Amino acid sequence: MSLVPRQAGGLARGGGAEQVTEAWLANRRLSEHTRAAYRRDVAGWLGWCAARELDPLRASFLEVNAYAREVESRVDPRSGRRLSAATVARKLSGVSSWYDFLVKVGAVQANPVGGADRPYVSRDHSATVGLSAEQVDAVLAAAEAEQGAAAVRHRAMVTVLAELGLRVGELVGLDVGDVGAERGHRTVRFVGKGGRPRRRVLTPGAAAALDAYLAVRPAGAQGPLFVTASGARVDRHAVFRLVRRLARAAGVDGWERLSPHSLRHAFATSARAEGVPLEDVQDALGHADPRTTRRYDRDRHNLDRDPAYTLAAARVRRAGL
Repeated sequence: MSLVPRQAGGLARGGGAEQVTEAWLANRRLSEHTRAAYRRDVAGWLGWCAARELDPLRASFLEVNAYAREVESRVDPRSGRRLSAATVARKLSGVSSWYDFLVKVGAVQANPVGGADRPYVSRDHSATVGLSAEQVDAVLAAAEAEQGAAAVRHRAMVTVLAELGLRVGELVGLDVGDVGAERGHRTVRFVGKGGRPRRRVLTPGAAAALDAYLAVRPAGAQGPLFVTASGARVDRHAVFRLVRRLARAAGVDGWERLSPHSLRHAFATSARAEGVPLEDVQDALGHADPRTTRRYDRDRHNLDRDPAYTLAAARVRRAGL
């Protein structure tokens, strides 16, 4: 670790950036998906600095603000819209964590992102396009109706996403050995956000879909659970395309704006609508903060759920009316 300050010293000349970033990531318990995102975030910042001949070790909050405003003006090629406040905030969070590491190893005195003007992200709103329970049913039906060599794999992936509410990175990161059984339950183990090991039950539908897929997968093959025809691990972009294609086939409005995360949101909303306690939904989704889970519950403002009704009904029962 004593080499890090010397490596960091070469950032302005383009040297040492990769080593410093990898040293930073090696000291964080992160999933591979998160590591890849952080690498992109830091690379984006370093590229911006290099284009302006700015030494990132001498950057102030003013330069970070200028970078943030430029990122806010960028257009997402997939949606044709500007990047959301949440996306910009996440990119700055990655850069901030990188600078925190540099502060700890003595490469810089202060984190310039700390004083920057970050975009406001409401904890009570999510920009992800959600799905109703009926729309999820329609997407699953579209997967069931698919034909072709990849149809069984597609059904397994979308069923696990819908019935367990997994993140797309958690899904594509699964290996064959992660599917098992414990105390009478079919289960799946995976690495969640923050590098935390997680375990979830497989519903009968998810278990059946996985069994059907495993039955046509090469016998005894280990490694990635979901693989392409060439044997490579399915990537998250393929899952994005799959969800949108199935939603389009199902006649879901706004299918072109959906993502695998839409199924995760639907899981949380439907679970709460069915009376599942917030704490249980929070545990299932792996959220450290219950406020994050509440953002996913799109039905939380439904007036039918106002606790005033419950209290009034209890008062009537006590009065014997």
